[in-house]
Amino acid sequence: MSPALHSVASSLQRSGTFINSLIAALTIGGQQVFSSFTFRCPCQVGKNVLYGSAFLVMPALILLVAGYALRRQTWAIAGEHCCSCAPRPRRLSPLERRLACLGCLGVTGRAVVAPLAWLAATLLTGTYYECAASQFASVDHYPVFANISASKREEILAGFPCSTPAPSDLLLVRDEIVLLHRYQSQMLGWILITLATIAVLVSSCLARCCSPLTSLQDYYWNNHLQNERQLFQEAAEQHSRLLIMQRIKKLFGFIPGNQDVTHIRIPTCQDWRDIAAPSLLCMGDFLQGDYSCLGDRVDEDNEQDTARDIELKPSL
Repeated sequence: MSPALHSVASSLQRSGTFINSLIAALTIGGQQVFSSFTFRCPCQVGKNVLYGSAFLVMPALILLVAGYALRRQTWAIAGEHCCSCAPRPRRLSPLERRLACLGCLGVTGRAVVAPLAWLAATLLTGTYYECAASQFASVDHYPVFANISASKREEILAGFPCSTPAPSDLLLVRDEIVLLHRYQSQMLGWILITLATIAVLVSSCLARCCSPLTSLQDYYWNNHLQNERQLFQEAAEQHSRLLIMQRIKKLFGFIPGNQDVTHIRIPTCQDWRDIAAPSLLCMGDFLQGDYSCLGDRVDEDNEQDTARDIELKPSL
């Protein structure tokens, strides 16, 4: 199976309800702390809507980008299909296309957990929405605003989110406007939660219906991928350590931790210049490339050069 199919199918893990719940809880807690310490509505015409909307939308966008960036499958797809130095992708089979769609759906589902939690928490709190929508409230039915110009009316409405003292004839109006904005914000929050819940249910049903794997096959495949990843990591770590130790021995004449240092050598200036630039990973048409800054540049013949080597012989 191709690496692309491996990377896409690895995203078809279990739903991760605990992880998603933890992400949502941390996002909600962070939103509460963030809003209590940093949010201060400017209470000025034109600035309220920009400030409130920025606090409402911009963190959600940042969390969405971070959700995609922190997913390993995102970078696997980018490395397989977007990198110019990668081999030319072959034609995907219908099975691989269906798995790719399901993989993208899974990555997106995990990425939108934090943004939706942020939007839901902020809308249910109502502070940001109240600041953003303050100057757009409809107050034509209040007699106190009958003889006030439109510009002055917007200025008064923009000051409602602040806790500054208001004239006695505007206290009732301000309380009603604040309650109206809280009502609108919380209704939007519950609508968002309802739509997100329905979307999760529908997407889960579609994923089950469109998946080419049965429940037992999916369970086996997930365990297979987990074991494969674990064994590959162990083998890669062991292989890397052995390869690096071999190249370090060529460079210095001994391996760290080895008591046998009788053939210790001093690297030449050319050796240091050779390993100064890191090697590229399997670039071009070469079948084998260097995976280390040390490379394979230290000649084995140099180990026999007594003019540049130091032999430590045991004293008699």
